[in-house]
Amino acid sequence: MSEAPPTAAPHAAPNAAQAAYWNESAGPTWASLQALLDRQLEPLGEAALRALAPAPGERILDIGCGAGATTARLAAAAAPDGEATGLDISRPLLEIARTRSAPGRMDFVEADAQTHVFPPGAYDAAFSRFGVMFFADPVAAFANIRLALRPGGRLVFICWRTPAENPIMTLPMAAASRIVEPPPPPEPGAPGPFAFADPNRVLDILGTAGFGAVEIARHDEKIGAGDLDAALELALRVGPLGGLLREHPDKREAVVEVVRDALAHHVGEDGVKLDSATWIVSARTLGS
Repeated sequence: MSEAPPTAAPHAAPNAAQAAYWNESAGPTWASLQALLDRQLEPLGEAALRALAPAPGERILDIGCGAGATTARLAAAAAPDGEATGLDISRPLLEIARTRSAPGRMDFVEADAQTHVFPPGAYDAAFSRFGVMFFADPVAAFANIRLALRPGGRLVFICWRTPAENPIMTLPMAAASRIVEPPPPPEPGAPGPFAFADPNRVLDILGTAGFGAVEIARHDEKIGAGDLDAALELALRVGPLGGLLREHPDKREAVVEVVRDALAHHVGEDGVKLDSATWIVSARTLGS
């Protein structure tokens, strides 16, 4: 749901632009909208959690944990003797995560999963709800995550398929494009929400990073944040449309009108719901 950040300066840390983006721009916005975002993404996270099947006693790493909703779910599943560690580069989101409670042990680390030095083989499983598509070097990132897992350890993450399959992500901008010119699309595979839309690329990345038994399953589900006002608030503040409105304040009133009208066509008993299309990716480290 976010636009790609600016390119990092030469000699900067591998994901410096992402760190700046998630601390200075997107992070505070997502933190302020955390309840709505969790409501919208929860069904997809639950689908991925079912694929992981976390068990009592396991130690589980939650990559790109954001405000910690999935970490709390993992901690509860691993209780009483296991634990979950949430890792993210966004301080504003981690500040919310650290206020959560769960019937199990959890902790949070502010770090980049691509470069963080994990205790070797410390985790039974790694999980991510839309937190792994932003690495500058995804092969290096997944190789590093693999080192954090024990032999035979499990990896499960959920990621978006193509923009065309995801009105939940693209409908507001499509509506607004009648009023203001949208930004150019990112390069295929560039860090961002749709970086893993191509399943063959995902297979190649994970295989090169040393994972085996890779399975990629389609998941389709209508999701939403609530009523029309909630859906409109997310549409106007999360992702590239918010930035576009800041650049064109004179167009805001007209854009709000057309986006509200587009969303209103999808109001049902449970509020506004739109189609989402994702991959649920499962893999294992080599060894037994």
